[in-house]
Parts: sequence; C-alpha cells; structure tokens
Amino acid sequence: MTQPPLNPRLLRLNDILAPQGPIPVSKSTWWKKVKTGEYPVAIKISPRVTCWKESDILDLLKRFEVQP
Repeated sequence: MTQPPLNPRLLRLNDILAPQGPIPVSKSTWWKKVKTGEYPVAIKISPRVTCWKESDILDLLKRFEVQP
C-alpha cells in the first residue's frame, strides 16, 4: 500500500484550464461544477489564492479520459 505524499503538489486555476492547462472549460463552468461536486474541492491557501491537489486533477482527467 502506498502512502500519499506529505506535501502534495498544488495547482492554480491557470494550470488547470485551457489554454495552459488540459481542461477546456471556462472559469464559470469550472466553479459551477466545483460547487455541484462534479469537480474536485478547492483548497484555500489565502483569501485570494485557491488551489487544487494535482492528484485530484489527474483523477478527474482519468475519469473523463483526457490526456494531460
């Protein structure tokens, strides 16, 4: 059984959404699907900084069969 990393890599929204990232949806669609639970839960780093665990995003990509 493998242990999760102690300090998982965190991704900002610009790393996740196209054109820099692999997921081709708008910010408003992304946030709507985060709110409904279809996309991973966000992690608030500070009042103005939100991130997601890289492992959660990779799982999402596998679920939708999108290759990074």
